[in-house]
Amino acid sequence: MKILVTGAAGQIGSELVPALREKYGKENVIALYHKNVPEDSGIHEIGDAGDKKLLESLISKYDIATVYHLVGILSAKGEQDPDLAYNVNMGSLKNILDIAKDKKQTGKELRVFWPSSIAALPPLYNTPQRTVLEPSTMYGVTKVAGELLVNYYFKKYGIDIRSLRYPGLISWKTPPGGGTTDYAIAIFYGALKEKKYTSFLKAGTYLPMMYMDDGVRATIELMEADPSKISIRTSYNLTAVSFEPGEIAAEIKKRIPEFEISYKPDFRQQIADSWPKSIDDSAARKDWNWKHNYGLNEMVSDMLKHLEPMLKS
Repeated sequence: MKILVTGAAGQIGSELVPALREKYGKENVIALYHKNVPEDSGIHEIGDAGDKKLLESLISKYDIATVYHLVGILSAKGEQDPDLAYNVNMGSLKNILDIAKDKKQTGKELRVFWPSSIAALPPLYNTPQRTVLEPSTMYGVTKVAGELLVNYYFKKYGIDIRSLRYPGLISWKTPPGGGTTDYAIAIFYGALKEKKYTSFLKAGTYLPMMYMDDGVRATIELMEADPSKISIRTSYNLTAVSFEPGEIAAEIKKRIPEFEISYKPDFRQQIADSWPKSIDDSAARKDWNWKHNYGLNEMVSDMLKHLEPMLKS
């Protein structure tokens, strides 16, 4: 089984690619990079994931059976350039779905993973799987439209496409990129470098979060699940823990007593206020036995364990 990962240099792709290679073999996972190619890149190609002809040629060249389509413009950057967010997020997804449809018509299956986000969901506590979707960001708009599109291609053409509504993903392996949930990564850099951090979200701003190890594992487990177990063909709610800046700061302070947090909300506060405070992911837990391993305490300990030596080197 050959796998193609688009957006391989992104926050998720940079950790999903090594995990897939460890599980399925380095020779079976092809990474598509746009610009930033890591040193240990393995089998890879360079190009624009929005180029349909390129995607078709790669899928044919490597006899790809599964695509993890991770390319996308995220929330904060999407608000700065809504046209770019729409064109990249929707155009590249449509290309992948059409390629899968064409392969299906020739008798070949192309299984697809596509990431949605909590940005599609309303600002509720314990947000249900099925609810009114009225996002206030272009990023969220593309996620709602994408969910409807993948569900359409499943029902109309029988494409086996699966999706997760990712919460904020936290990792020590990639630096914060300025996204709305990235304060929960940047706070560790501030704590270790300066013993202080100024949050761009105000105190009391609860958001669903997940350690990247759990996020990668959830992605692979969903794609390995028997198709008969998949009852949601828009996108599964997914979560581990919800917290606000003061709570993660308190956990860090237990380990770094000198650490202090202050607050200076910016434009990302409005984005965060439009997102869910916590999520009900019982459908994922029921359908394919999803379970998270990292709560807030475990996540903070592991982040500091890995980041401290890395920042000192």
